[in-house]
Parts: sequence; C-alpha cells; structure tokens
Amino acid sequence: MSSDINATGITRRRLLQTAAGSAALAAPFARAQGAWPTKPVTIVVPFPSGGGTDAFARPLSAQLTKSLGKQVIIDNRGGAGGTVGAAIASKAAPDGYTFFMGAVHHAIAPSMYPKLDYNLETDFIPVGLVSSVPQVIVVNPQRVPVADLKGLLAYLRANPGKLNYASAGNGTSHHLAAELFKLQTKTFITHIPYRGAGPALSDLIAGQVDMMFDGLGSSATHIKGGRIKALAVASPKRAPGFPDVPTSAEGGVPTYQVATWYGLWAPKGTPKEIVEHMQAEMRKAFATPELQSAWNGLGTDMPNLYGDAFGRFVTSETKRWAEVVKASGAKMDG
Repeated sequence: MSSDINATGITRRRLLQTAAGSAALAAPFARAQGAWPTKPVTIVVPFPSGGGTDAFARPLSAQLTKSLGKQVIIDNRGGAGGTVGAAIASKAAPDGYTFFMGAVHHAIAPSMYPKLDYNLETDFIPVGLVSSVPQVIVVNPQRVPVADLKGLLAYLRANPGKLNYASAGNGTSHHLAAELFKLQTKTFITHIPYRGAGPALSDLIAGQVDMMFDGLGSSATHIKGGRIKALAVASPKRAPGFPDVPTSAEGGVPTYQVATWYGLWAPKGTPKEIVEHMQAEMRKAFATPELQSAWNGLGTDMPNLYGDAFGRFVTSETKRWAEVVKASGAKMDG
C-alpha cells in the first residue's frame, strides 16, 4: 500500500514539474505574442508604385508605423494583374511580419487566369477592408474633346474603335469595368493593358492613350490638378470630395455601377492574436483625422468591415465578377 502511495506521490510531483516547465516555456511565447511587433512589418502591394493600392496603402502604413512603434514597409511587387505579388505574399512566413494588400482585381483573377499560384480564400486570412471607391471614367482632355459622359457616348457611337483605354493589366478591375461599360452601352473601345495603374495613368496624362476606367483613389490628385478630366463616377451618388463629378446615371448609363476596393490579408497560419491586433490598429488608424481627411480627398468614406464579414464580401465579389467576365467575353489577350 505504501509503495502505491509513494509511486502516486512521485507521479504527481513529476506532473507538477512538467506542467511548471511547460508554463515556463509558454510564458516567453505569450510575452512575445503580446509584444508584437518586435521588428518592421511588411505589407506586400502587388502593383507598381503610383497606383490606387499605393494611394491607400502608404497613408495607412504611416499611421500604423506611428501606433505600432515599428516601421511598416510597403513592398511593391507588380506583375500579371496583381497575381505575382499575391503569390509571393501567400508563401510568406505566417509570423505576423508580412501582410498582403490586395484589391478587387484579386476577386476577378480566378475567372480570368486559367491557373493561379495561390488561392485567395484558402491561402490567406481576411483582415479587413481598407477602402472602397467608385470607378471613375477619365479622359485626356487634349485627345478626347468631350465635356461629359453623354458627349463621350455620342463620340464613341460616331467613331467606333477610334478611342482606346488604358488598364492596370488584363483581368484587373480597370479592364473589366471597361468591358462592362462597352457591354452596357454597345460601344467599342480598344484595350491597352499596362503593368499597373501607375504606368497606365502616366501614359494617359502624357497623351499616349485616350481614356481610362480607373479607381477614383489613384486618379484623384490628377483630376484635381486638371491633368485628366473626370466624366462620371460609377456609383449611385456623387463621391465625397468630388461633388462636381456627375454619376454615370446622370450621364445616361444608370446601370453602370462599379467600385474598386482594397483590403488587407495575412498569410494562412498567422496567429489569431496578431490578426486581431492588426484589426484593432486599423480601427485606430481609420479614426484619425489624418486618414479621414485623406480618404475623403480620395473620394471615399471610412471602412468598417473586418474578419469573416470581409471574407464573405470578397466571396460575393468573386461570384459577381465571374458573371461579368462570362457576359462580356473578356479574355486575357484584351
């Protein structure tokens, strides 16, 4: 009997010692998690600098840098309509030091690309919506001598195929927004794909191309500077900060409504605590006067969509754009 008691006592002591040892090992990990970040954080932006994603990513990263106390770095990885950068981000270590800022283009890509090196819904964790801005129809005023959307429609119908439009690449929202416009208005405009909105806008401003169906965020400063002319925003109401730009409905195309949105993801496997910490930091950043002013200047309201709710929104957008691709007959060759 006494040997049984002694054995039980030894077993209990060993269990207590093992538990204490495990707790000691877990404590530094818990402290490390709570102290995140301890080094710079990278946000992969899958487009060249100067585009719409940059227009929101850089002000957000500046605010996050202030509140986190560690540098938040933008890493531009353009190519293939944003899919190259997405693939790179999907393979990053899920340690909380790499995030991915994608866009509506990534909800379109599954319908346009026969094979992708990543899956947006299974290789990433949805963190939150960064912004949603209406698409805007912009022209180079020297190349396209029209005053408004009605004038553009008249010109297109009188000169089929004469005008061209730039996009951020095959399969991007710029491409699909234009194809949807052509489908709804029964017009034809030649597609000129680029490797991002920044290079496309540069050529539009320089007069190398005629027009663009762009996210208002990337065109905003150029519209205000008079370098390009906005004919209409593809939304039910006029955009914040741009009260003088009519809606597409006011221009005679009430069914044409397209938004360009941007969001933040983390690689699959990123600890839940870090994802939640980043969501809290995003909420703080969006509440600052700096970002509220910046977002208004870029033609959008402040977002409030996080986690699973943001993920469900992306799923619905993927289905929506698949229908547009099918109806328009858009192909990768433009």
